[in-house]
Amino acid sequence: MKRILIFIHLLLATILVVAQQDTTAFMRQLIALNGISDVQILQSRSFKEKYVMKIRQNVDGDNSEKGTFGQRIFVCLRDVNAPTVIVTEGYSANYGLSPAYDIELGRLFNANIVLCEYRYFDQSVPDPCNWDYMTVGNSLRDLHNVRITIGQLFKGKWISTGTSKGGQTTMFYRAYYPDDVDASVSYVAPLNRSVEDGRHEVFLAKKAGTAEERAIVLKAQQEMLKRRATMVPRFQEYCEKYGYHFYLPIDEIFDYMVLEYAFAHFQYGTQASAIPSVTGPDEPLFNHFVSVSGPDYFAYPNRYLPFDVQAIRELGYYGYSLKGLKKWTKVKSTKGYLKKIMLTPELRHYEFDPTLYKHTVKFLKKEDPTMIFIYGEADPWSASGVCTWLNCKKKQNMRVYVQPGGNHGANITNMPEPDKSDIMSRLNKWLQ
Repeated sequence: MKRILIFIHLLLATILVVAQQDTTAFMRQLIALNGISDVQILQSRSFKEKYVMKIRQNVDGDNSEKGTFGQRIFVCLRDVNAPTVIVTEGYSANYGLSPAYDIELGRLFNANIVLCEYRYFDQSVPDPCNWDYMTVGNSLRDLHNVRITIGQLFKGKWISTGTSKGGQTTMFYRAYYPDDVDASVSYVAPLNRSVEDGRHEVFLAKKAGTAEERAIVLKAQQEMLKRRATMVPRFQEYCEKYGYHFYLPIDEIFDYMVLEYAFAHFQYGTQASAIPSVTGPDEPLFNHFVSVSGPDYFAYPNRYLPFDVQAIRELGYYGYSLKGLKKWTKVKSTKGYLKKIMLTPELRHYEFDPTLYKHTVKFLKKEDPTMIFIYGEADPWSASGVCTWLNCKKKQNMRVYVQPGGNHGANITNMPEPDKSDIMSRLNKWLQ
C-alpha cells in the first residue's frame, strides 16, 4: 500500500510539472485577473493560444448584492500588441469551441478575439434565473467589465463587432459606452421601434428581391394554405415525430409557419428556383417549407426564450401581414403573436419600453463615432436598420453600407468596390 501511495504522489507531481510547463506566461496573466475563473485551453487553427473561461458579472448592473454569475467568454491570442476584436454575441457562443473559429475582422487585421456569450444563454445563465435582470443595460455592463478586465493584457486598439442581435449589441454598446473601443462594425443590425415594428411587412410586399420573386413566394404560400386538408395532417405528424409542442393549436402554428416563410426566404437568401412547383405533389413543397421556416421556431421549450423576452421588453421585432393569404388562414389577426407563441405564460406581463430605441437614435444622429454599419439589400431586417434613416453625409467617421442583393450574411469581404476599399481604409486609419 505504501509503495502504491508513493507511486501516486510521484505521478501527481509529474502531472503538475507538465501542467506548469504547458502554462504560458499569457495564461498565467489571464488566470491572475480579478473575476476570471475556470480557464481552459482550447485547440485552434488560427491563434497562438485560445482559452475559454468564466468572468464574474453582477446579475444587476453595479449592484453585487443582487448576486453574481459566470459569463462564458473566449480569449483568442495572436499578438498582445495587435488590435483586439470584442465580439458582442447576441446569443450562445458555443461555436467558439471549434478549433476552426475565427471571424472576418480577425482575419483582415490579424487581430486577437474576445468572444462574449450573451447573458441568460447557454453557459451564462444566472442562478436563480430572474428575468427582470435580462436587460440590454445589464448586458452592456457585462461587456464593459470584459473590456476593462481583458484590456489589461492587450495593448493594441480595440474594435467591437457583432452580427444580427450581436450587431444590435455592438450598436447599443457604442451608444452607452462610446469610449470603450476605437472602432465598431455592426453587421445587419435592426433597430426596431416597437414589438411589431411595421416596416418589415411593407418591405416584404414591395422591396424584397424582385417583383417576380415576391410573386413566386406569395404563390407558394397560398398553395400551402389551399392544401390545408392534406398539409396540416402531414405537419402534425412531422411535429409529433420531432417532439415539438406549442402554445397554440396546430392549425394556427401551421399558418404561422407559412407566414414566416417569406421573411425566412429573403433573410437567408433562398433562391426562387429552389421553390418546388405549386402544381406538383405535396411532399416536395412541404419539405421545402419546413426546411426554410421550420416549426421548431415556434415550439417550446424555446432555446431563444431569452431573446424573445428582450424583444418584448426592449429590442422589438417584426409583424406578419395576412394580405393575399387571409382567405385560407385560420388565424385572422396576428397582433400580439410574439407573446402568445414565444413566451411562457408567466413572462407575458412584460411590456415594451422605447427608452433604448430613443437613446440609440439620438446618439447616432447627434454623435459621429468611428462606426460602420453593413446591411444586405434583400434582407428583411434592413427594413428597420439605420440604413433607412441615418444620414452620414455631414459626418466624418460613421458610415452605412448596403450590399446590393445581399442577405443576412452581408459582410465586408463580399462588399463591392469602391465600398469595400472605403471600409478597409477607414478601419485601418482607426486602428493605427
